[in-house]
Amino acid sequence: MKIKTLFTTLAVTAILSLTSCTDSDDAGKFNYTSPSTYTFERNSSSSVNYSGQTSRLLMLDEMGNYIKNTATNGTIADNTVLVNMYSNTSNPFSTSDLNTSGKQLKDKTASSKDYFTLFLGGGTTTEQISVRALFETQFLNAKVASQGSAAAAGVAGVYLDGTTKRLFAANGLEPQQVLLKGMMGACLLDQIVNNYLSVNKLDESSNKENNTNKIVETGTSYTTMEHNWDEAYGYIYGGDNLTTTPIALKYWSSYISQVNADADFNTISEDINLAFRKGRAAIVANDYNTRNEQIDIIKAKIALVPAVRAVFYLKEGKAKLVTDNGAKAFHALSEAYGFIMALRYTNKPGTNSPYFTKAEVDTMLASLTSGTNGLWAIDSLSPKLDAIALQIATKFGFTVAQAETVN
Repeated sequence: MKIKTLFTTLAVTAILSLTSCTDSDDAGKFNYTSPSTYTFERNSSSSVNYSGQTSRLLMLDEMGNYIKNTATNGTIADNTVLVNMYSNTSNPFSTSDLNTSGKQLKDKTASSKDYFTLFLGGGTTTEQISVRALFETQFLNAKVASQGSAAAAGVAGVYLDGTTKRLFAANGLEPQQVLLKGMMGACLLDQIVNNYLSVNKLDESSNKENNTNKIVETGTSYTTMEHNWDEAYGYIYGGDNLTTTPIALKYWSSYISQVNADADFNTISEDINLAFRKGRAAIVANDYNTRNEQIDIIKAKIALVPAVRAVFYLKEGKAKLVTDNGAKAFHALSEAYGFIMALRYTNKPGTNSPYFTKAEVDTMLASLTSGTNGLWAIDSLSPKLDAIALQIATKFGFTVAQAETVN
């Protein structure tokens, strides 16, 4: 455990605008407001730090781009390079900042406190090993597909989608998309809702007492509880507004915005962002009831995102099955596959369990690829896509038609 240093002063950032005071039953005990941006200070220094999360988002982005570029350039995807990127060994990244960061994606995959340490969400060590191996299988699939063959039923290879070259495994799944969307669930989402927003982690050991007394981590301006909350925030927003690497990272922040663009879901972006700001302000004010209320809001709202996007991509894929023997649909269906994987890592408020169990998710995924040569069995694919889309929409209380309109 890190040595702590006592700071006797406490301050939430100067409030730029009133959003609201606490909504908890203990509102009369507290007097604070939430800032209009995720900005918090102590002793005139920022008390927010999620640099590790930004590093991991950049790592995932570089892995995805590596696979994409091998398809575009007609080069071979070296699965050893991807394995090294996954575990951050042998200096695999393009920048020394990432290579020397001490961070990696593999040890954060399926490793949350609630699901894979306390096993409250049904996770097991066997599952953890299996899901990490699944991603490493995508690296090998990319290597095989990049050998130069044209993608076909039962044949891993390259598919020309308009002007874009994509790599497909023998079953039609696109390794890059299974990696990216699957990791959004098994790593990023699992860490957000089952680890850093877990009350079991936020309040473990002396965290709550230290936060109440504003005992900060040595050499920092934040308490452990504040930092845990920031790390959850960073897995969503840590790729936004990058200055040293001016790129847009299309992970949870981007997909929240995409879902928010639809009239049926047009409060989700502000709901999640406000809950993060209110929860962080509540932590500073020692208002733990309000903090817990915001955790439930974030868990419920962010779970909608992979659900809506999975349904969208299932229906988009179905509409494209008539082109190129179905291959035109496989990019969208691979995205759907990854977002369905992510549903296993959601956390339904009040249950500490996912909206869909691992067994239910596995059944949906198996159905998608159950035909001869997987997705290539297009004659039997459409009814399965409709059934899965309806199953997901029904669980979350929206209609398939509502999700289909999200662009």
